[in-house]
Amino acid sequence: MNQLEQLKQHTTVVADTGDFEAMKAYKPQDATTNPSLILQASQKPEYKSLVDQAVAEHRNGPLAGSVKIEAVMDRILILFGLEILKIVPGRVSTEVDARLSFDIQGNVDKARHLIGLYEAAGIPRERVLIKIASTWEGIKAAEILQKEGINCNLTLLFSLAQAVACAEGGIKLISPFVGRILDWFKKSTGKEYAPEEDPGVQSVTQIFNYYKHFGYETEVMGASFRNKGEITELAGCDLLTISPGLLGELQASEEPLVRKLDAGAAKAAKIECIASDEKTFRWLFNEDAMATEKTAEGIRNFGKDIVKLEQLIGSCL
Repeated sequence: MNQLEQLKQHTTVVADTGDFEAMKAYKPQDATTNPSLILQASQKPEYKSLVDQAVAEHRNGPLAGSVKIEAVMDRILILFGLEILKIVPGRVSTEVDARLSFDIQGNVDKARHLIGLYEAAGIPRERVLIKIASTWEGIKAAEILQKEGINCNLTLLFSLAQAVACAEGGIKLISPFVGRILDWFKKSTGKEYAPEEDPGVQSVTQIFNYYKHFGYETEVMGASFRNKGEITELAGCDLLTISPGLLGELQASEEPLVRKLDAGAAKAAKIECIASDEKTFRWLFNEDAMATEKTAEGIRNFGKDIVKLEQLIGSCL
């Protein structure tokens, strides 16, 4: 078996892309998108029809200005999600506006709206994960949504403090960003890291072991990989969301792949419990320069791509 087939024996593989053809080629269980991936895909000729459809549905409607653009944006997200769900047998992750990252009620309202649009299209909420940034406000919003049966994927997650707050909040799934952690440490230290020493790999391993040790049901989905070695070092993680390029590298390799993460071993390990109240969260998060910087950077960059997508929509209306 190739490495992708071996990996699927231990871990649920998710496609990190807005490219439908890549999903068909690599047959992932789930798929996840973000504003940057949707923006990239929407500018390709093969996906322009989805943008055109969303614009056409709202062009002559009663909405105007920014409200109309927001409605078109939401429709584009849903149309992409619907196409993805025709390909993958599992779930699609759809992200709320990153500019709501510090707005509990705003996140809740947008998530309810997106789920309503999916349900109106005949998709049960069990097949959708709402992606929200792992700020304190984002986590609190996700807690509310989980109690309503709206499953959430907490993204832009870089620290154990964020992960523990998500688990205590009963969040369905988290997406710790492996490659972006590596980026920060390489820039900070000037060092190169072997896969087993990779700070991003170590962070996800720590979170996985913490969850399994204390029996949390929140799923861990490693994300944002920079190389194949990061992925193979996390074999056994609940889920891994992988770009088409790296999926191709895994498929092309027939090297043996060994399971590295194991729930049984984590249960037997000695791990200290940490608090998840707001003051502890904010202090631990503040003390982690990498996590604070990368979370803020991710929110800014997703926000910029949302603005670009809005501008694209505005030019079409």
